[in-house]
Formats: sequence, structure tokens, C-alpha cells
Amino acid sequence: MKLKQALNIDDLRTMAKRKLPRMVFDYIDGGADDEVTLRESVRRFDDYQLTWRALRDVTKIDTSTSIMGQQTKLPFFISPTASTRLFHPAEGELAMARAAEAREVIYSCSTLASQTVEDIADATSGPKWVQIYVWKDKEIVRNFLARAKEAGFTGCILTVDLPVGGNRERDPRNRFSVPPKPNFSLARQVATKPGWAWDLMRSPKIKPANFSHMRKQGDQGGVVGFVNQQFSRAVTWSDVEWMREFWGPGFAIKGISRAEDAKRAIDIGADAVWVSNHGGRQLDTSVPTIDLLPEIVDAVRGRADIIADGGVRRGSHVAKLLMRGATGVALGRASLYGLGAGGQPGVERALKIIEDEFLRTMALLGATRISELDPELMRGPASR
Repeated sequence: MKLKQALNIDDLRTMAKRKLPRMVFDYIDGGADDEVTLRESVRRFDDYQLTWRALRDVTKIDTSTSIMGQQTKLPFFISPTASTRLFHPAEGELAMARAAEAREVIYSCSTLASQTVEDIADATSGPKWVQIYVWKDKEIVRNFLARAKEAGFTGCILTVDLPVGGNRERDPRNRFSVPPKPNFSLARQVATKPGWAWDLMRSPKIKPANFSHMRKQGDQGGVVGFVNQQFSRAVTWSDVEWMREFWGPGFAIKGISRAEDAKRAIDIGADAVWVSNHGGRQLDTSVPTIDLLPEIVDAVRGRADIIADGGVRRGSHVAKLLMRGATGVALGRASLYGLGAGGQPGVERALKIIEDEFLRTMALLGATRISELDPELMRGPASR
């Protein structure tokens, strides 16, 4: 199948599965424990049904909006994901960032990106945000954020739902590691994926590129060991106030699931509350994001933007999250399937698919702008 023949995100997922070694594909595709949250986050969208306003002029549809102070053509963007060169060894994050610019959406890169913030900035002039965790050494965070600011990143995303790594059982079964370590299992998988293997062999070693000077410690346990050594498990709200002050405007806190925490995020100056279950990769059986949004909206009361992610595979899913109160929607696996399927063109294809579906959904709802995505047009499980 060629990229232009991919009609939906699931088609791109199938293409990525064919191109990538099992351990790499499963790293994208898998979740924690029994993967209940992973499955339910996608399926739950089906429980919300739509009505529409008839006989509306939908000749022109305006999808532009503002997310955390950033004007954007579309209400969705690329979420930060770690070690992206695993899925496209030649470019990884560079391909993602260029695709985001081409489709006029925001790109956000991970703390554990496999390209430096400087190289990402050189690859794109589009809007870009950087994601960070709380490290044991605050000076590391200050230096990294200063570099990101200097490179032109305008948003900072603090992720707070990873005090420890989730129990992702596919990874140890596949003997997954970053960078991939030679073993019999990997050799068997790579034998049928020569394109990926060739790209890996001729590309630099995959590592947390922004912290390459610390790799001596991290090499003891790959990325997971690096995370366990460097990230703090003793983080409290007072520990992150300085980060908002250091960064300034354009600060989001990601990994919120409760109203009380949304209020605390605003209290320390967050410009956006990011409702997320980390793609079902952390706490299994956590509540799907679409169900959490109303209580978060009630807590925020318009004092900050609300970003949501989790299970988004269709443009209609984007519309449903917006109708539940989200300001913007982040795409994780949807864009990664595109990357694995075909590099930058694959990511562009994923974004185009979601955009086309979103525009079609708006037209069928009788909505010509984001503000017309009225929650009254959607019926949730309790209202049927």
C-alpha cells in the first residue's frame, strides 16, 4: 500500500507494522499492564453520539484557533514522544517537525528526543514547544530550557504523570532497548525489515541527544535506566513553581486527571492544563480523557486553556474532545504510525487524514468555526 492509498490512521498503523521490527512497533503500539486504558481510550469515543444543525451554509469553514497563546490553523498538534528516531532512524524528530510545519500545526518535542533542540529548530520555522520532566538536578532543567528558548521554542510542557515508568510488558518480552542492542530476537525481527535496518546502520546512535554528555550514567540501563537515575520521584507542587517562573508565558502541565490538580496547576501559573493518561502507558484502567473533561472544565473556569489527548484516531474524535471542553487536542500514536509508515510524508499523510476528517465532521454538524462545536450537539452515555 502506498501512502496516498492510506484512507485512515489504522491503514498507516498497518503500514508501520509491516515496516518496523516488532519490538519497535510494539513500543509505539503498546500500553501498560493489560492495556485496558489503551483500548478503552479509543473505544470510548464511540459512546458519544452526534446530532447536527440542518440547512447551514458550510461553504467556508474556519478551523483556526489559539492554543496556549499560539495561533494555529488547526486545533490539533503533534504531542511529544521520546526517541522518535527509533521509528525513522534517519531523521526522527526532524521529519516530525517538518511535517508539522508543512501541515501548519504545532510540533512539540520530548525531553528524551533523539535530536537536539537546536537541530530541530534548524529543521523548521514552524511553532514548536518543548516537553520536560522534573529532574533531580534543577540546573540540568535550567540549562535545557534556556537552550530551547534560545532555539526559538515558545511553549514548555511539564509532564507530571511519570514518577516511575509504567509496566509496559511488551517491551521486556521483545527485549526492547534504546538504542537497540544486538541479540538473536532482534536479528530475527530485523531480517524481514531490511529498510529499517539499513537506515539504523547508517545513522548515528539513538540516544537522548540533548543530554549526550550524561550518557555514561544512562548507558547502565538505556533510557529507562537514565530516567530512573535522573528523574525525581519526590516532586511536589512547590518544586515546580520555579520552573514556571523561569520559563515565563506558554507553560503547560501535562498529565492531569483530577479537578483539584487542575486548580493547583492554575495556582502556580500554568497557561494550559493538559488532561492525559499518557497514552495508556502509565496507570492502567485510568479514566478515558473524554470522560474527565467536564470536571476539569468546571475547575478551570476559563482561567487557562485545556489540552486533551488519548486514543485520537479520527477527526471526529478531535471534534468530540473540543465539544467536551478542550481548547486543543494532541496527537501521539496517530502521527507516529505515519512516521513509521513513511517518514515525513507519512506524518504529513496522518495529519492530512485527521484534518480532512475534522473538516468533514464540522460540515456535517453544521459548524463553520470552532466556537460552533456546541456540546449540545453531542449526547454522552448518561443522556441516552
